[in-house]
Amino acid sequence: MANKTGIAVAGTILVDKINQIAAYPASGELTKILSLSRAVGGAVPNVGIDIKRVDPTIPVKVVGKIGNDGDGDFLVKTLKENEVDTSLLVRVGLPTSFTDVMSIVGGQRTFFTYPGACADFGYDDVDFENLDAKMLHLGYFLLLDKVDGGDGERILKRAKEMGIKTSIDLVSENSDRYHIVKSCLKYVDNMIINELEAGMIAEIEPKRENLEKIARAIKDMGVSERIIIHMPEICVCLSDNGFFEFPSWDLPNGFIKGKTGAGDAFCAGALIGIYRGLEEMGILTLASKAATVSLSAPDSIGGMMTEAEIDALLTEMNITF
Repeated sequence: MANKTGIAVAGTILVDKINQIAAYPASGELTKILSLSRAVGGAVPNVGIDIKRVDPTIPVKVVGKIGNDGDGDFLVKTLKENEVDTSLLVRVGLPTSFTDVMSIVGGQRTFFTYPGACADFGYDDVDFENLDAKMLHLGYFLLLDKVDGGDGERILKRAKEMGIKTSIDLVSENSDRYHIVKSCLKYVDNMIINELEAGMIAEIEPKRENLEKIARAIKDMGVSERIIIHMPEICVCLSDNGFFEFPSWDLPNGFIKGKTGAGDAFCAGALIGIYRGLEEMGILTLASKAATVSLSAPDSIGGMMTEAEIDALLTEMNITF
């Protein structure tokens, strides 16, 4: 571990094609698209770029599969502009994955995703010889066919054997497929998920009063260091040091421009905290800071800034931390 440095982020990498709408239509109805934009999306660019923006001193590598097309070029260009190492990306003849995001200003968003090259990402696409990272984060389970089919477990197992600290997150879906994640947990050091995903894995109703019970159930499945769960009102962390809670801040009216990427921003902040060796409340605080500023932009990374800039903004809004 002594010679390893930085964080590698592997898994879902795609382009978000964001459609801002006033309201979501019912079946058969029409709604007007107010604006169009394109942004990077998925765990790989969202988490990777957020880490670099919050703490530019941390080396970040990204691992994933994209197409030899314009969307793939856009991803590489954006990552390099943010000083993220793209040398471990694999480019193929398949179309780059993309998601059409229907985003209500200041409200919820709905996703329509095309699997593309991401669906073909798996164990053989990870260059372990050149990975050389202190931490490997693999996201999103339930969206990557090969990862869900067993390659995710193989990737995590190999990383652990190499002395790399592992973490995962998921996507939220209304299905009975959450059980496929459980076999991987014995190779996971840190799990960073929302309350809906956590509830589905633990098979416990995802209510605030159940979060500790949910976290303990998941940790008993094999996660070695921490279960971190976030929901709009609060985030929590369970480790061998105990159970910790950090409530969300009240934000000024109009501050929230969109929620795309907020979960990834939270994850990035948590990973930085873990990388730095912070205690549980420090990890939750940094994760909350990152998630909060991400809400100030409609896309996944537009609101992110350095930690010093985040602190200044929160102080300006009379938020204490």
